[in-house]
Amino acid sequence: VQLQASGGGLVQAGGSLRLSCAASGRTFSGYTLAWFRQVTGKEREFVAGIRWTNSNPFCASSVKGRFTISRDNAKSTLYLQMNSLQPEDTAVYYCTVGSRIILSNLGVPSSYDYWGQGTEVTVSS
Repeated sequence: VQLQASGGGLVQAGGSLRLSCAASGRTFSGYTLAWFRQVTGKEREFVAGIRWTNSNPFCASSVKGRFTISRDNAKSTLYLQMNSLQPEDTAVYYCTVGSRIILSNLGVPSSYDYWGQGTEVTVSS
């Protein structure tokens, strides 16, 4: 399985970015896809997740209303639309997939099987 994340960059506060994650190597039916982020020296933090076969998204409270997760099954691509970005959103963003993840474990990094290489997002004030 390969996950290729892209779309990061430098943006001013209040701006927007859209991250993409191209997935390949298997079918993902039954999998959960998610975005995490990490700041150097801190633990990896759950941002948002979505089931491959269910459109209901899950978002961390810190990004709810600003970030939207979606996926295109035909393209095997996961997206994260990030609006109203703030300096505290600065981090490396990782896409990940995992199988048989129960709701209570969505935010636990060790629940996931495969990780992309990360794409860096920097928000200037």
